[in-house]
Amino acid sequence: MTTNENKFQQIISHAKEYGFVFQSSEIYDGLSAVYDYGPYGSELKKNIRDYWWKSMTQMNENIVGIDAAIFMHPLTWKASGHVDNFSDPMIDNRDSNKRYRVDHLIEGLADKLKEEGKTQEAESLLAEMDRLLVAEDYAALKELIVTNKIVCATGGTSNWTDVRQFNLMFSTEIGSVAEEADKIYLRPETAQGIFVNFLNVQKTARMKIPFGIAQTGKAFRNEIVARQFIFRMREFEQMEMQFFIRPGTQKEWYEHWKETRLQWHLSLGVPREKYRYHDHVKLAHYADAALDIEYEFPFGFKEVEGIHSRTDFDLKNHQLLSGKKLQYFDNEINQNYIPYVIETSIGLDRMFLLILSESYEEETLTKEDGSTDTRALLRIPAKIAPIKLAILPLTKKDGLPEIARQVMDECKNYFRCFYEEKDTIGKRYRRMDAIGTPFCITIDHQTKEDQTVTIRYRDTMQQERIPVSKVKEIVLNNIM
Repeated sequence: MTTNENKFQQIISHAKEYGFVFQSSEIYDGLSAVYDYGPYGSELKKNIRDYWWKSMTQMNENIVGIDAAIFMHPLTWKASGHVDNFSDPMIDNRDSNKRYRVDHLIEGLADKLKEEGKTQEAESLLAEMDRLLVAEDYAALKELIVTNKIVCATGGTSNWTDVRQFNLMFSTEIGSVAEEADKIYLRPETAQGIFVNFLNVQKTARMKIPFGIAQTGKAFRNEIVARQFIFRMREFEQMEMQFFIRPGTQKEWYEHWKETRLQWHLSLGVPREKYRYHDHVKLAHYADAALDIEYEFPFGFKEVEGIHSRTDFDLKNHQLLSGKKLQYFDNEINQNYIPYVIETSIGLDRMFLLILSESYEEETLTKEDGSTDTRALLRIPAKIAPIKLAILPLTKKDGLPEIARQVMDECKNYFRCFYEEKDTIGKRYRRMDAIGTPFCITIDHQTKEDQTVTIRYRDTMQQERIPVSKVKEIVLNNIM
């Protein structure tokens, strides 16, 4: 196992041990590719969502939000192209009955070639795969797998079926009687709820083009092979913004949102070299330009956010199938038209995993006696950390808990605090490091004499005495 693979496994273990992510239905041996967020995971996830929402709606006067339902009329997915086009090429191994996404199989071989130093051979393989995917030449894709002697990870054989398409939507039925029930789908993306509400939002919010509509929410995809912890799940959450523009201006707005969204990522303190743009070779049926913002996870560069120029595909098709006009009258040019759209779509769960991957660290410390100790910590940016301040009375007596509770009461309305009396102060510090708490204050006997406390900083472990009256101000200044 490589160092990066080791780190990824450590992150997964840390996420469970410290209450960030649990396997769903674990007491029943779990449900594949479905996860639950624990006490600190749910806080971190909420904070990331809120940070994105603020950056979109509060910081942009021409972007508003909605919260559309998960269930939508079945014709929605016909108009969007999901019924006919939302599928991935898959292949089965006849001996093991294991199913694989074709691109994942080939990418797995490319990764091995790169590890062996055969970078040019790997790039050539990926380029050929992209070419065949664009051409939808499934026979040649199978031949590429066979020729390169790619085998099933479980059975170790290359006894493959033909490549065929696999629709990723979950279907269910709506209605009280099975015989009369109508087939509907769990939404595979949140974007369509925005498109069908385009006119409702434009009119009620009195928006003028260019303007955007933002939404966060659950989406569902029946992935062939869900893998890499929470990176690819069957139930996940998206944060999407559809920006409606005048036809012909899509190139400049595409470049604008490409750069704007990268700057949002960098605002969380992630180094620029950990990100890269990846332009799509095969465009989705609705796009005239598309790229991914990729982050270097421990398992390699992978997509976190997509920027897509969707043209007028969605609104035009919804207008056609519904018979309702979805047009905008532009007073500036005295013209009626169907707007074009630039989409920014980020996976909240992937962003969560990005933050864990970037912030997780194991640090070796040398004690005064020469021995060493290891501390596991999460250097989560203070503004999105699950707990902002830990309030720790040195002892459970002498009035120290009462003072600590006063500080707690003063601060808890402004940010999330944590109070703890149990164990030595050193052990309590370590627990706070492990969940990413940026600030700890210790109330001791000196506090009773001069109204000061010791504040400890997570990243440097430095400590200093500050007036207890300054605690709230210091934390607020660092999380805004």
